[in-house]
Amino acid sequence: DLFAALGASDEQLDFHTLFASGRQGWADLELNGARKDLSPLFDLILSHVPAPKVDLEKPFAMNATILESDNFLGRILTGRVEQGVARLNMPVRVLRQDGSVVESGRLTKLMTFSGLERVPVDEVQAGDIIAIAGLSDATIPDTIASPEVTEPLPALPVDPPTLAMTFRINDGPLGGREGKKVTSRQIRDRLFKETEGNVAIKVKVSEEVDAFEVAGRGELQLGVLIETMRREGFELTIGRPRVLTQDNPETGEREEPFEEALIDVDESYSGVVVEKMSLRKGQMQDMRPSGGGKVRLTFHIPSRGLIGYHGEFLTDTRGTGMMNRLFLGYRPWAGPIEGRRNGSLISNSDGEAIQYALFYLQERGTLFVDPGVKVYVGMILGEHSRDNDLEVNPIKEKKLTNIRAAGKDEALLLIPPRKMSLEQAIAYIEDDELVEVTPGAIRLRKRHLDPHERKRHARRAESEAA
Repeated sequence: DLFAALGASDEQLDFHTLFASGRQGWADLELNGARKDLSPLFDLILSHVPAPKVDLEKPFAMNATILESDNFLGRILTGRVEQGVARLNMPVRVLRQDGSVVESGRLTKLMTFSGLERVPVDEVQAGDIIAIAGLSDATIPDTIASPEVTEPLPALPVDPPTLAMTFRINDGPLGGREGKKVTSRQIRDRLFKETEGNVAIKVKVSEEVDAFEVAGRGELQLGVLIETMRREGFELTIGRPRVLTQDNPETGEREEPFEEALIDVDESYSGVVVEKMSLRKGQMQDMRPSGGGKVRLTFHIPSRGLIGYHGEFLTDTRGTGMMNRLFLGYRPWAGPIEGRRNGSLISNSDGEAIQYALFYLQERGTLFVDPGVKVYVGMILGEHSRDNDLEVNPIKEKKLTNIRAAGKDEALLLIPPRKMSLEQAIAYIEDDELVEVTPGAIRLRKRHLDPHERKRHARRAESEAA
């Protein structure tokens, strides 16, 4: 039923079923069979899976499908040999999909696979899955081939980056207290090292001081990179994600990246999903039942419309929904998408948040911090109930007098603060705000901590907009 729902062909629907246990190491055609070993599985592969069609007479050629970085071997490229034979130290060259030559070199290391282990060999042939070293500029999906090969092998193109963020040093008052890697040099080296093994990440030095522009395929991919760096001991601040636009060379019209969102969800939740996607400029292309009380929705939507939506989608569907995204290409700008309406509650003092002060700040909006948390000038403490920013004092204490009261002290009950994950924080901030990421905390702050400097930049932005 699952194969039929996924649109499988008649040949794919005609499959054999095996009962197996990987832990116990057996496979059998019958549920109550002998269960001796994996021979039934291997016999089935030999009898039904066709052997690869290879040509050993043609010059060596393979496509790189996996890119890795090794401290000793350098760049390692993995792929399947499409034709010919390759030997250790033989000369090769790298071809882009347009036929241009990237570099020439030698295969200093040839490896095949035995289970999960790489095994060095002296010769490989068509049909083998191999890993090679010795090339410094080759990437996915380049063709590595003998020097006499002039045409690249056909390959699926790598989706271009659609989203960019600014990675900066943590220049806040609490910077350097929790992390071990805090300098711009350390951040730069780590980001450029990431590009060696991650073909979807692009890094360039920003015009801002001690900042880097990091582009990727979505906020989830960049969020994984940020979380990895955080666990490695880095401290940094992250700017608001923005999509990478371009101008149409023929019409001059502004274009933005679009994606196809394929959503599988229970029928009872389809209404709220359609509503949320429509608010984010998504256009429904198809809606069909997929069996088991579920429905499949297909949307074409701007990439910026999906920023921060994944967590909201899981909440709306009670964790039962599934969403897959596919890059479609660049299309005309879809217009403004409504973002956050509320302003921020901003600290105007340094110190530790006091329960007494937070109790009375609850009336102003939703808080993000607990009592005892270290705060500083310019740090965002919560979301204002109105559309403007409000500076507040979170360290104000109750005044003491010499007069004794007959009754007990007033009980100060705080509403539990709103805690954000890294993905939620990145989606929440505005252009003038940053996410401060350290090994021990995720904080929100204003880009300019000084209130007078914030006002100057706000006036300048208003005059430029006018």
